[in-house]
Amino acid sequence: MTVYFIGAGPGAADLITVRGARTLARCRVCLYAGSLVPRELLAECPPDARLVDTARLDLDRITAELVAAHEAGEDVARLHSGDPSVFSAVAEQMRRLDAAGVPYEVVPGVPAFAAAAAALGRELTVPTVGQTVILTRIAQQATPMPDGEDLATLGRSRALLVLHLAARYVDRVVAELLPHYGADCPAAVVAMASRPDELVLRGTLGEIAEQVKAAGVVRTAVIMVGRTLGAEQFRDSHLYSSERERPHESCGTDAG
Repeated sequence: MTVYFIGAGPGAADLITVRGARTLARCRVCLYAGSLVPRELLAECPPDARLVDTARLDLDRITAELVAAHEAGEDVARLHSGDPSVFSAVAEQMRRLDAAGVPYEVVPGVPAFAAAAAALGRELTVPTVGQTVILTRIAQQATPMPDGEDLATLGRSRALLVLHLAARYVDRVVAELLPHYGADCPAAVVAMASRPDELVLRGTLGEIAEQVKAAGVVRTAVIMVGRTLGAEQFRDSHLYSSERERPHESCGTDAG
């Protein structure tokens, strides 16, 4: 039997992938993060599925549930918000399943930063303005950041920064980025992206902190800082440029 780590998407129940929904529909055990995953998604599970809210479980108890389901001959859906590839705590679960000899697969989901970009109506990579996106967070009451990944260091790139798990510490974010981006740099915060209570805040780096605090945003939000958020004058992408040389059809001649 297999454990499936399924990306539930950023919040809206209909943003789960087709593969994710189909996998969920055939798993008779489902572990889900109750504080983050929309309950409507649980309707995709079989009617008699065993549903386990992991909000109050530690890693040992979660692993024990996964292993027990596997040993009972049941496929298991481990439903995570967003996409399992970033800030999902999937790596340590995989490590423990490897040690227990339990097979697993990953079903990707729509990440929060993509839903936030959609809410803003923005492409995050704009020709001649910015072609790099950095996904990161800050270390406050969480695992320390590795050397060289602090905001002061990352900010020197002046690439578009997308910060997860940082809305509560927006003053610190602004203070560390101001020397590199400047107070006039476009910034945005999207809370509850894709959900009915979605909130979008737009402004500059110098003013975004006050907007966040006034709106009472402290969790389930991403902070974005970078010039591409306000880009208007830029050249068209080379991909669709009329100046781009197009491949010609084959001009072979008949032999004979």
